[in-house]
Amino acid sequence: MEIRASTVLPARREPIELHTGDGLKLVGELALPADRPPVATLICLHPLPTHGGMMDSHVFKKASNRLPALADLGLLRFNTRGTTSERGTSEGAFGGGEAERLDVAAALECADFNDLPRVWLVGWSFGTELALKWGRDPLVEGAILLSPPLHRTTDADLDGWAEFGRPLIALVPEFDDYLRPEEARERFARVPQAEVVGVDGAKHLWVGEPYVRIVLNEIVRRVNPAAHPLPTEVADS
Repeated sequence: MEIRASTVLPARREPIELHTGDGLKLVGELALPADRPPVATLICLHPLPTHGGMMDSHVFKKASNRLPALADLGLLRFNTRGTTSERGTSEGAFGGGEAERLDVAAALECADFNDLPRVWLVGWSFGTELALKWGRDPLVEGAILLSPPLHRTTDADLDGWAEFGRPLIALVPEFDDYLRPEEARERFARVPQAEVVGVDGAKHLWVGEPYVRIVLNEIVRRVNPAAHPLPTEVADS
């Protein structure tokens, strides 16, 4: 069976509720391999909620539908404060990337409480700003950034990640609306361990199955290289 945009592979999926330090409840979902523990965990930080970003933004939804089965990964997706998806609406209101530090902390606390192994942050657009600002936690092994705009990210944030020392991989579309590969390499030069991967033909939203596959393969290459490259077909169940 060919893996298509709508393919949903077997996994243990359960709704979760995150609790922030300022008393909010955030809705989310944890997806784990169906019959074995995960070898690593992705915490997904979604695009800008004021422009439609949410836990079900398509790259993250497809990652959750595929990667537990194909790469033995656990995925924790959630709506930041004030954000709505099919799962529901998280309490609170959009905090411009500042109050959301408590949302990131709540997700990390959930991963720690559930003994989820080898935590990586995967941020997309606005979510990359959250990862860079608030993701420097001892639990975090590294971060993968999809379409980082670096709007809210300061040089101090980048210097902080440089000092943090954990891997940082930025996947930058050739035709991104906000930050393109050459400029990205200049900005991320402050982080010695950062790797900027320019993706030919891609745009900010990674629309199209070929670009989704590139993103998922680059994630798996870093987080569980034994499962790379991902198959494009699976046996019929």
